[in-house]
Amino acid sequence: MEEYKFRVEFLEDAKQFLDALDEKARVKIYYNIWKARITDDKELFKKLQNEIWEFRTMYSKIHYRLFAFWDKTDEQDTLVISTHGLIKKTGKTPKGEIEKAERLMVQYFNEKGRKK
Repeated sequence: MEEYKFRVEFLEDAKQFLDALDEKARVKIYYNIWKARITDDKELFKKLQNEIWEFRTMYSKIHYRLFAFWDKTDEQDTLVISTHGLIKKTGKTPKGEIEKAERLMVQYFNEKGRKK
């Protein structure tokens, strides 16, 4: 059995994005996420800027992106939290989408800190 480098959790916006896609595209995205967990393929999981990363999938000539960040607060369980997704229409990732991922990351850690 393959050794996973991290576990992936999806915030509500990411779940809604995935649920809205057709089944074949969604299956391809989940497959690429699974593959990214066991390989170091920069085409599947790439750092964008600061703490924000993206899962990358191309299916039927459409570019899908799921934004994410690392949660390494638990020494035994490394998490990657997927914040939200988009269908990419241009070569450059919109700055507002990276900012949204950063806001969701701050909110996630704030809420996690309150639960302790």
